[in-house]
Amino acid sequence: MDKKILIKNARAIVSCDGEDRVYRDADMLIEGPRILAIGRDLMNQRDPVSGREWKQEEVQVIQAEGKFVYPGLINTHHHFFQTFVRNLITIDYPNMMVMDWIDKIYRIFQNIDSDVIYYSTLTSFADLIKHGCTCAFDHQYCYTRKTGKSPVDRQMEAAELLGIRYHAGRGTNTLPRSEGSSIPDNMLETTDEFLKDCDRLIGLYHDSRPFSMKQIVMAPCQPINCRRDTFTETVAMAREKGVRMHTHLGEGENEGMIARWGKRTMDWCGEMGFIGEDVWYAHDWEVTKEEYKALAATGTGVSHCPAPAVLGGFPILNIKEMQEAGILVSLGCDGSATNDSSNLLDALRMAYLMQAYHTKERGGCTSAYDMLKVATVNGAKTLGRTDLGTLEAGKAADLFMIDTETLELAGALHDPKNLLARVGLTGPVWMTMINGNIVYKDGILKGVDERRLALEGEAVCTRVIREPHSAYRDFI
Repeated sequence: MDKKILIKNARAIVSCDGEDRVYRDADMLIEGPRILAIGRDLMNQRDPVSGREWKQEEVQVIQAEGKFVYPGLINTHHHFFQTFVRNLITIDYPNMMVMDWIDKIYRIFQNIDSDVIYYSTLTSFADLIKHGCTCAFDHQYCYTRKTGKSPVDRQMEAAELLGIRYHAGRGTNTLPRSEGSSIPDNMLETTDEFLKDCDRLIGLYHDSRPFSMKQIVMAPCQPINCRRDTFTETVAMAREKGVRMHTHLGEGENEGMIARWGKRTMDWCGEMGFIGEDVWYAHDWEVTKEEYKALAATGTGVSHCPAPAVLGGFPILNIKEMQEAGILVSLGCDGSATNDSSNLLDALRMAYLMQAYHTKERGGCTSAYDMLKVATVNGAKTLGRTDLGTLEAGKAADLFMIDTETLELAGALHDPKNLLARVGLTGPVWMTMINGNIVYKDGILKGVDERRLALEGEAVCTRVIREPHSAYRDFI
């Protein structure tokens, strides 16, 4: 029998459940990966499963006085491999269009190796965990001659080391530059190569059971840089294997798709069958009101990534309007080459402020609490996880806690639901728990030597990326 954990006397537990309940001065009882109960004085009650009285030695108590507890954040779009291409002024994303940026940045990406994949993934996971993220999806489309087919395997190693719940998007690019792609030839795969490796990864890692820590998503990088059969064959295999699908869409490529195919990207994807409840798109800031209807009718999700939209000067999604139309919207960091951060709390704050600015004259803003549910409840729905996203009995013990007994929060504690995005709490949290395991607490990642990993990661970045490229040499 798994040992039980009691989070005792939390100042507030924000459940994000269907009734939007907030429990005050309450406990949470956890057994293994599962929440058993939430309420007051749980140690003075009987075991809700067996009916017998508790024995003190069976329960690990976490004293939570002065703490707010929230469901773990769920990241639905990222590119971990880009984490070692941060803070680089020579590739200035705010002053470039997406397709121009892609053309320039790939000259660096093509030199990435397996060690960069591993350490950049660890770096991203650490940032996510420290800022309350408990489940992360990554869109891994960087396959070079140096990485071979190892990237997702190396990411799974990193996820297991830090204890985070990980959904790996196995991406690919299959169209050569000679046929209109922006991808270097030494980063291309054939559709058959891609499908073969997806089959291998699904067999090795995909676990669809409740509380699973590893899943695989089939995720061709983007229609503009892939052959048609990459998408049609992805749809066939994904639905046969029961895995989800993802791609970039509506981020500047529509003009090129119209020139090539005579139709917008979503129409093209719909024709391929790459649309539906098992599909979500990243960005989609080119979405039209007519496309709202297709997204809502098919149950197709959209991952909103606020940082690259602001940095790139792109249209801001009207989340309230999209949700009222019936569209499932979740939250993503996006890759560090267009964000420079893997902090989903920061993305939550930015998304809220963007909506406030954008929608004040368009029928009102999405509330800070509604944005929290975009980052939790909607993230779980996007990934097909009925076991995640809220704090309630039977759900996974994925959560984070903040310390409210700090001077900077004085006077703001009457509304725990809206606190995070509205007040702008974007720093490290007090504790992160994933699947019932404490993975981060009081500034310490559990079970690893963080300093050693950081030094190793810096050395890999210097060896593989900084030293060989003039774009870095001018700044080191």
